[in-house]
Amino acid sequence: MAPGGLLLAAPLRRYDQVRALLEEPHMTTVREPILTTVAISELRPTQITVGMREVMAKRKHWREMAKKQGGKFLGKHMIPVILGPKQRHYVIDHHHLARALHDENVKEVAVTVIANLSKLDGDAFWTVMDDRSWMHPFDAKGRRRDYRDIPKSLMDMVDDPFRSLAGELRRAGGFAKETTPFSEFLWADFLRRRMKRKLVERDFDRAVAKALELAKSKDADYLPGWCGPSPED
Repeated sequence: MAPGGLLLAAPLRRYDQVRALLEEPHMTTVREPILTTVAISELRPTQITVGMREVMAKRKHWREMAKKQGGKFLGKHMIPVILGPKQRHYVIDHHHLARALHDENVKEVAVTVIANLSKLDGDAFWTVMDDRSWMHPFDAKGRRRDYRDIPKSLMDMVDDPFRSLAGELRRAGGFAKETTPFSEFLWADFLRRRMKRKLVERDFDRAVAKALELAKSKDADYLPGWCGPSPED
């Protein structure tokens, strides 16, 4: 065997798995997404952090409508998931909502299975997830981590106050809602590099005002949903 052959064997096998999967579209993307119900406690996140202010806001919203419109709300807000190894369901959007519902003692949610990657082993699965932008393994300091650092439970995700700030910035008109994956996290990282965490934690309203100023600047023009400077600027 050539030098280093043992080291290369595993990555090559993983590459072959991924290539074979990508060559069979019916194996990756479900033509008509499958609807099912899953216990929230069994859902797996694909990111490390959430904005806990965002979670609290969604909890409040749920309490306001749970009695009269709870079923209708849940029917309209299905959680998109990827079916992974061992038939586990990996959330690729609405992490904040799923966490909020769990904290409000909702036991199950309807999910939409977007793709079935259950035949892959762990490493190949996360390679595809990364390639499709179905994961965001960045910690609360904006540092990329290994996929093994992604929590195995929604309840173990950690708070990133800048993610909450980015969400509030969007609601305040600082940037437009976008389809770019994890766009709020890109804005969170932009703000993280220009503001002190203490400000966000101690004076959120002032932090939002500062974020609005930053969002109008040319420094932010590369970000998804950038609205540009206001006409009077």
